[in-house]
Amino acid sequence: MKYFIYCRKSTDSEERQVLSIEAQLAELKEFAAKEKLEIVASLCEAQTAKEPGRKIFGEMLDRICAGEASGILAWHPDRLARNSIDGGKIIYLLDTGKLLDLKFSTFWFENTPQGKFMLSIAFGQSKYYVDNLSENIKRGHRQKLRKGIWPGFAPLGYLNNHRTKEIDLDKDKAPFIRKAFELYATGDYTLKTIKQFLADSGITSYRNKPLSVSCVQRILKNHFYYGVFKFNGEVYQGSHESIISKKLFDSVQQVMNNRGKKKRKRKHEFAFSGFMRCGNCGCMITAEKQKGHNYYRCTKKKQKCDEKYLREENLVEQMKDFIQKVSLPDDWAENMILELDKEKEQTKRESEIIAQNLKKEKAKIEQKVEKLLDLYIAGGALTLEEYQAKKQKLLNEKLDIEQKIRDFEQSGNNWLEPMRKMIFEAKQAKILLSQGDNYQIREFLKNVGSNFILKDKKFNFALKIGWRALAEGEPNLSFSNWRRGWNSNYRECSNRGRSRLDSVYANQGYCQPIDTLFLR
Repeated sequence: MKYFIYCRKSTDSEERQVLSIEAQLAELKEFAAKEKLEIVASLCEAQTAKEPGRKIFGEMLDRICAGEASGILAWHPDRLARNSIDGGKIIYLLDTGKLLDLKFSTFWFENTPQGKFMLSIAFGQSKYYVDNLSENIKRGHRQKLRKGIWPGFAPLGYLNNHRTKEIDLDKDKAPFIRKAFELYATGDYTLKTIKQFLADSGITSYRNKPLSVSCVQRILKNHFYYGVFKFNGEVYQGSHESIISKKLFDSVQQVMNNRGKKKRKRKHEFAFSGFMRCGNCGCMITAEKQKGHNYYRCTKKKQKCDEKYLREENLVEQMKDFIQKVSLPDDWAENMILELDKEKEQTKRESEIIAQNLKKEKAKIEQKVEKLLDLYIAGGALTLEEYQAKKQKLLNEKLDIEQKIRDFEQSGNNWLEPMRKMIFEAKQAKILLSQGDNYQIREFLKNVGSNFILKDKKFNFALKIGWRALAEGEPNLSFSNWRRGWNSNYRECSNRGRSRLDSVYANQGYCQPIDTLFLR
């Protein structure tokens, strides 16, 4: 009798404990030699048997039907089938006599009614094992998701805690991941330069291989780093510690989206057409090319206008003069970022103290409500009207404190990330001056101001408050002046942090007002 050797290794994780194909093949050849079996061919494939449709398995059955062999040698019945269709095909071939024998190194089989019955049980057990294991995995995933725990392999910058089954912060790699986001958000770095930065910092994949550009892109697009994740199409709030803020993540996506946009082909390169209005009549400013130069003029659609033509080079020069005023030197920007990081940590500590105090006040009021109820129930001390009035007053006080807690938690240090973004933008301003890209200049100006006008060949616009302070550069204004106007709750808890930063910038001779940058 002729036999086919069939070996299979599933690609599914639940079957990782099964022997490798090489181990199965070696064991089965040894078994065949011992039993003096004639082997026609050895057929191997790496594919799950949970579902029908295995190519090599199907070809083997076709060859059996063609008479090339009448027996199969396998390591175990679950190598042949873990679904009812493939298992039924094997038993059907046995019933029709096209398949005469099955031999296994770990399972006894005899081509009798009893043997086929035991074989069908073995196939059923294999299917039950897969189904049950799959359900257990799904159940475990659902439990983790309810707790906000990512059920898969931890992203770079995190570690799977096998003891607690949670996701822990990788304190060695997390700072570099955060820095990668911050660098890319500036717009000064590409995916390749971020890749190089991570490589220079010793950051590799979990297999100790250098990160690819596509891997870096996946990191920068992964929501997991600011505290949420998606599983089976549904978004969950993670219980893990976030590495970056949502605002920083959004900034990174904006930079990435802008770089991914295809440049439109324009008949004429008029970067500032439709960007400004005439200061005399209010019509839009258009552009036209004359003698090799671009000129900007009023459309004069509403009325006759005396606004003169302005050459693009002169317009750009005026714009660059402004950009120069709001640009920050690299060393100043870096020092400011360092101080912001220090301020963030201090603010966090102070915020925790204030939040605890407010919660204590809330607990005291709740105790007063309970005592008031006990006093009323005891009778005689309070009338119904007095009880209701006092209770209402206490509940109002409780609601006020709860609102203060919510407001404080939402706005405690909201100024930090906008300030960080503004510093990056001010640092990037000097890069615009060297690049000479008029379209980038236009986008920068749109970000810092509004109501752009051209009057008497002079370019002007309304600066957003923060940028106005930076452009004017009033002397002797300290760090605290930059933050003028932020919510009073935060000012009360951060006087120490502001005074510390004030002294730092005074010592550096930096007198620009930082705080008002973010009063939009």
